[in-house]
Amino acid sequence: MHRVAISSTGLFVPPHTISNEELVKAFNRFSDLENEKNAEAIAAGTHTAVPHSSVEFIEKASGIKQRYVMEKDGVLDPTRMHPKLTARPDSELSLMAEIGVAAARDALARAGKQPSDIDGVICAAANMQRAYPAMAVEIQTALGIRGFGFDMNVACSSATFAIEMAVNAVKTGSARAVLVVDPEITSPHLAWKDRDCHFIFGDVCTAILIERLDNAPAGAFEVLGTRLLTTFSNNIRNNAGFMSRSEDRDPQDRDQLFYQEGRKVFKEVCPMAAEHITAHLAAHDLQPGGVRRFWLHQANLGMNQLIARKLLGRDSTPDDAPVILDEFANTASAGSIISFHRHHEDIKAGEIGVICSFGAGYSIGSAVVRRT
Repeated sequence: MHRVAISSTGLFVPPHTISNEELVKAFNRFSDLENEKNAEAIAAGTHTAVPHSSVEFIEKASGIKQRYVMEKDGVLDPTRMHPKLTARPDSELSLMAEIGVAAARDALARAGKQPSDIDGVICAAANMQRAYPAMAVEIQTALGIRGFGFDMNVACSSATFAIEMAVNAVKTGSARAVLVVDPEITSPHLAWKDRDCHFIFGDVCTAILIERLDNAPAGAFEVLGTRLLTTFSNNIRNNAGFMSRSEDRDPQDRDQLFYQEGRKVFKEVCPMAAEHITAHLAAHDLQPGGVRRFWLHQANLGMNQLIARKLLGRDSTPDDAPVILDEFANTASAGSIISFHRHHEDIKAGEIGVICSFGAGYSIGSAVVRRT
């Protein structure tokens, strides 16, 4: 068995930002238009008015201040309220693959590696642009990597679950190095017309290079262990799928987009995540208090604060558990990886960190790492 390390990470940031102020302005105009259209039914009590949103509501509920998106005009059009993306011919690289290639090249450059050093690509994301062929194979081919590629989806834990798959491939010797690529284009599946969640998601892509420790550059993070957990819950769902057409479903039906029972998720997932991390550390004879940094899933500021408090027995600091969702919003499986990417340079040799995600499924994935 080989010792395994995270050699580098890469990041692609979309070209557009939407501030809370811009988002609220568009949403409230949409609200007014809807309420004007349904005024009689609202007055008769047979239709519910769409309430206004506010910057204060968004920041108090989530800690989010802005988000990056691949396209913003469609989102901010009160008569549309979703991105306006252009279909590409089969002869062109898909949008998810395009940003995946960009993040992967960033990760390779940071580690001083070439495509010839890589044996596999895992494309892990909460949503896939198409059923097949796999985006991973498209990314692999565009990069010029000989080997294998496959897609996988475990919602917001896709990246950490893929890290375990990559670690196991390298550990057992079936691959020298594997790229985990997380192209999270979440804006098309967000219900921008729903006040309770219209602010949640943003687009991004991350990449993680997993390879044998003896091939890794100085300062890499050895993966001491990975741990995965799933338990079924209906509280976070998206029912859009290939059978929707045969069920004569309307693509605009509410359940064909992201929806959740936010309060239930908060109440149930926070203790699960804290217990998962504590047990994972204990398996390596470690305690939460001895961890230098927690790179947590970036869904909601309150969730991260509560989980960190349960782990540390005190309020956490930005140094304990860095926050990036104020800038990026919830980027599904990429959030904890962005946090690691942005906040790992100051970790000293020998210090321990934990990357952890949690989300729909419920699913929780963690990696305990040590700076070399």
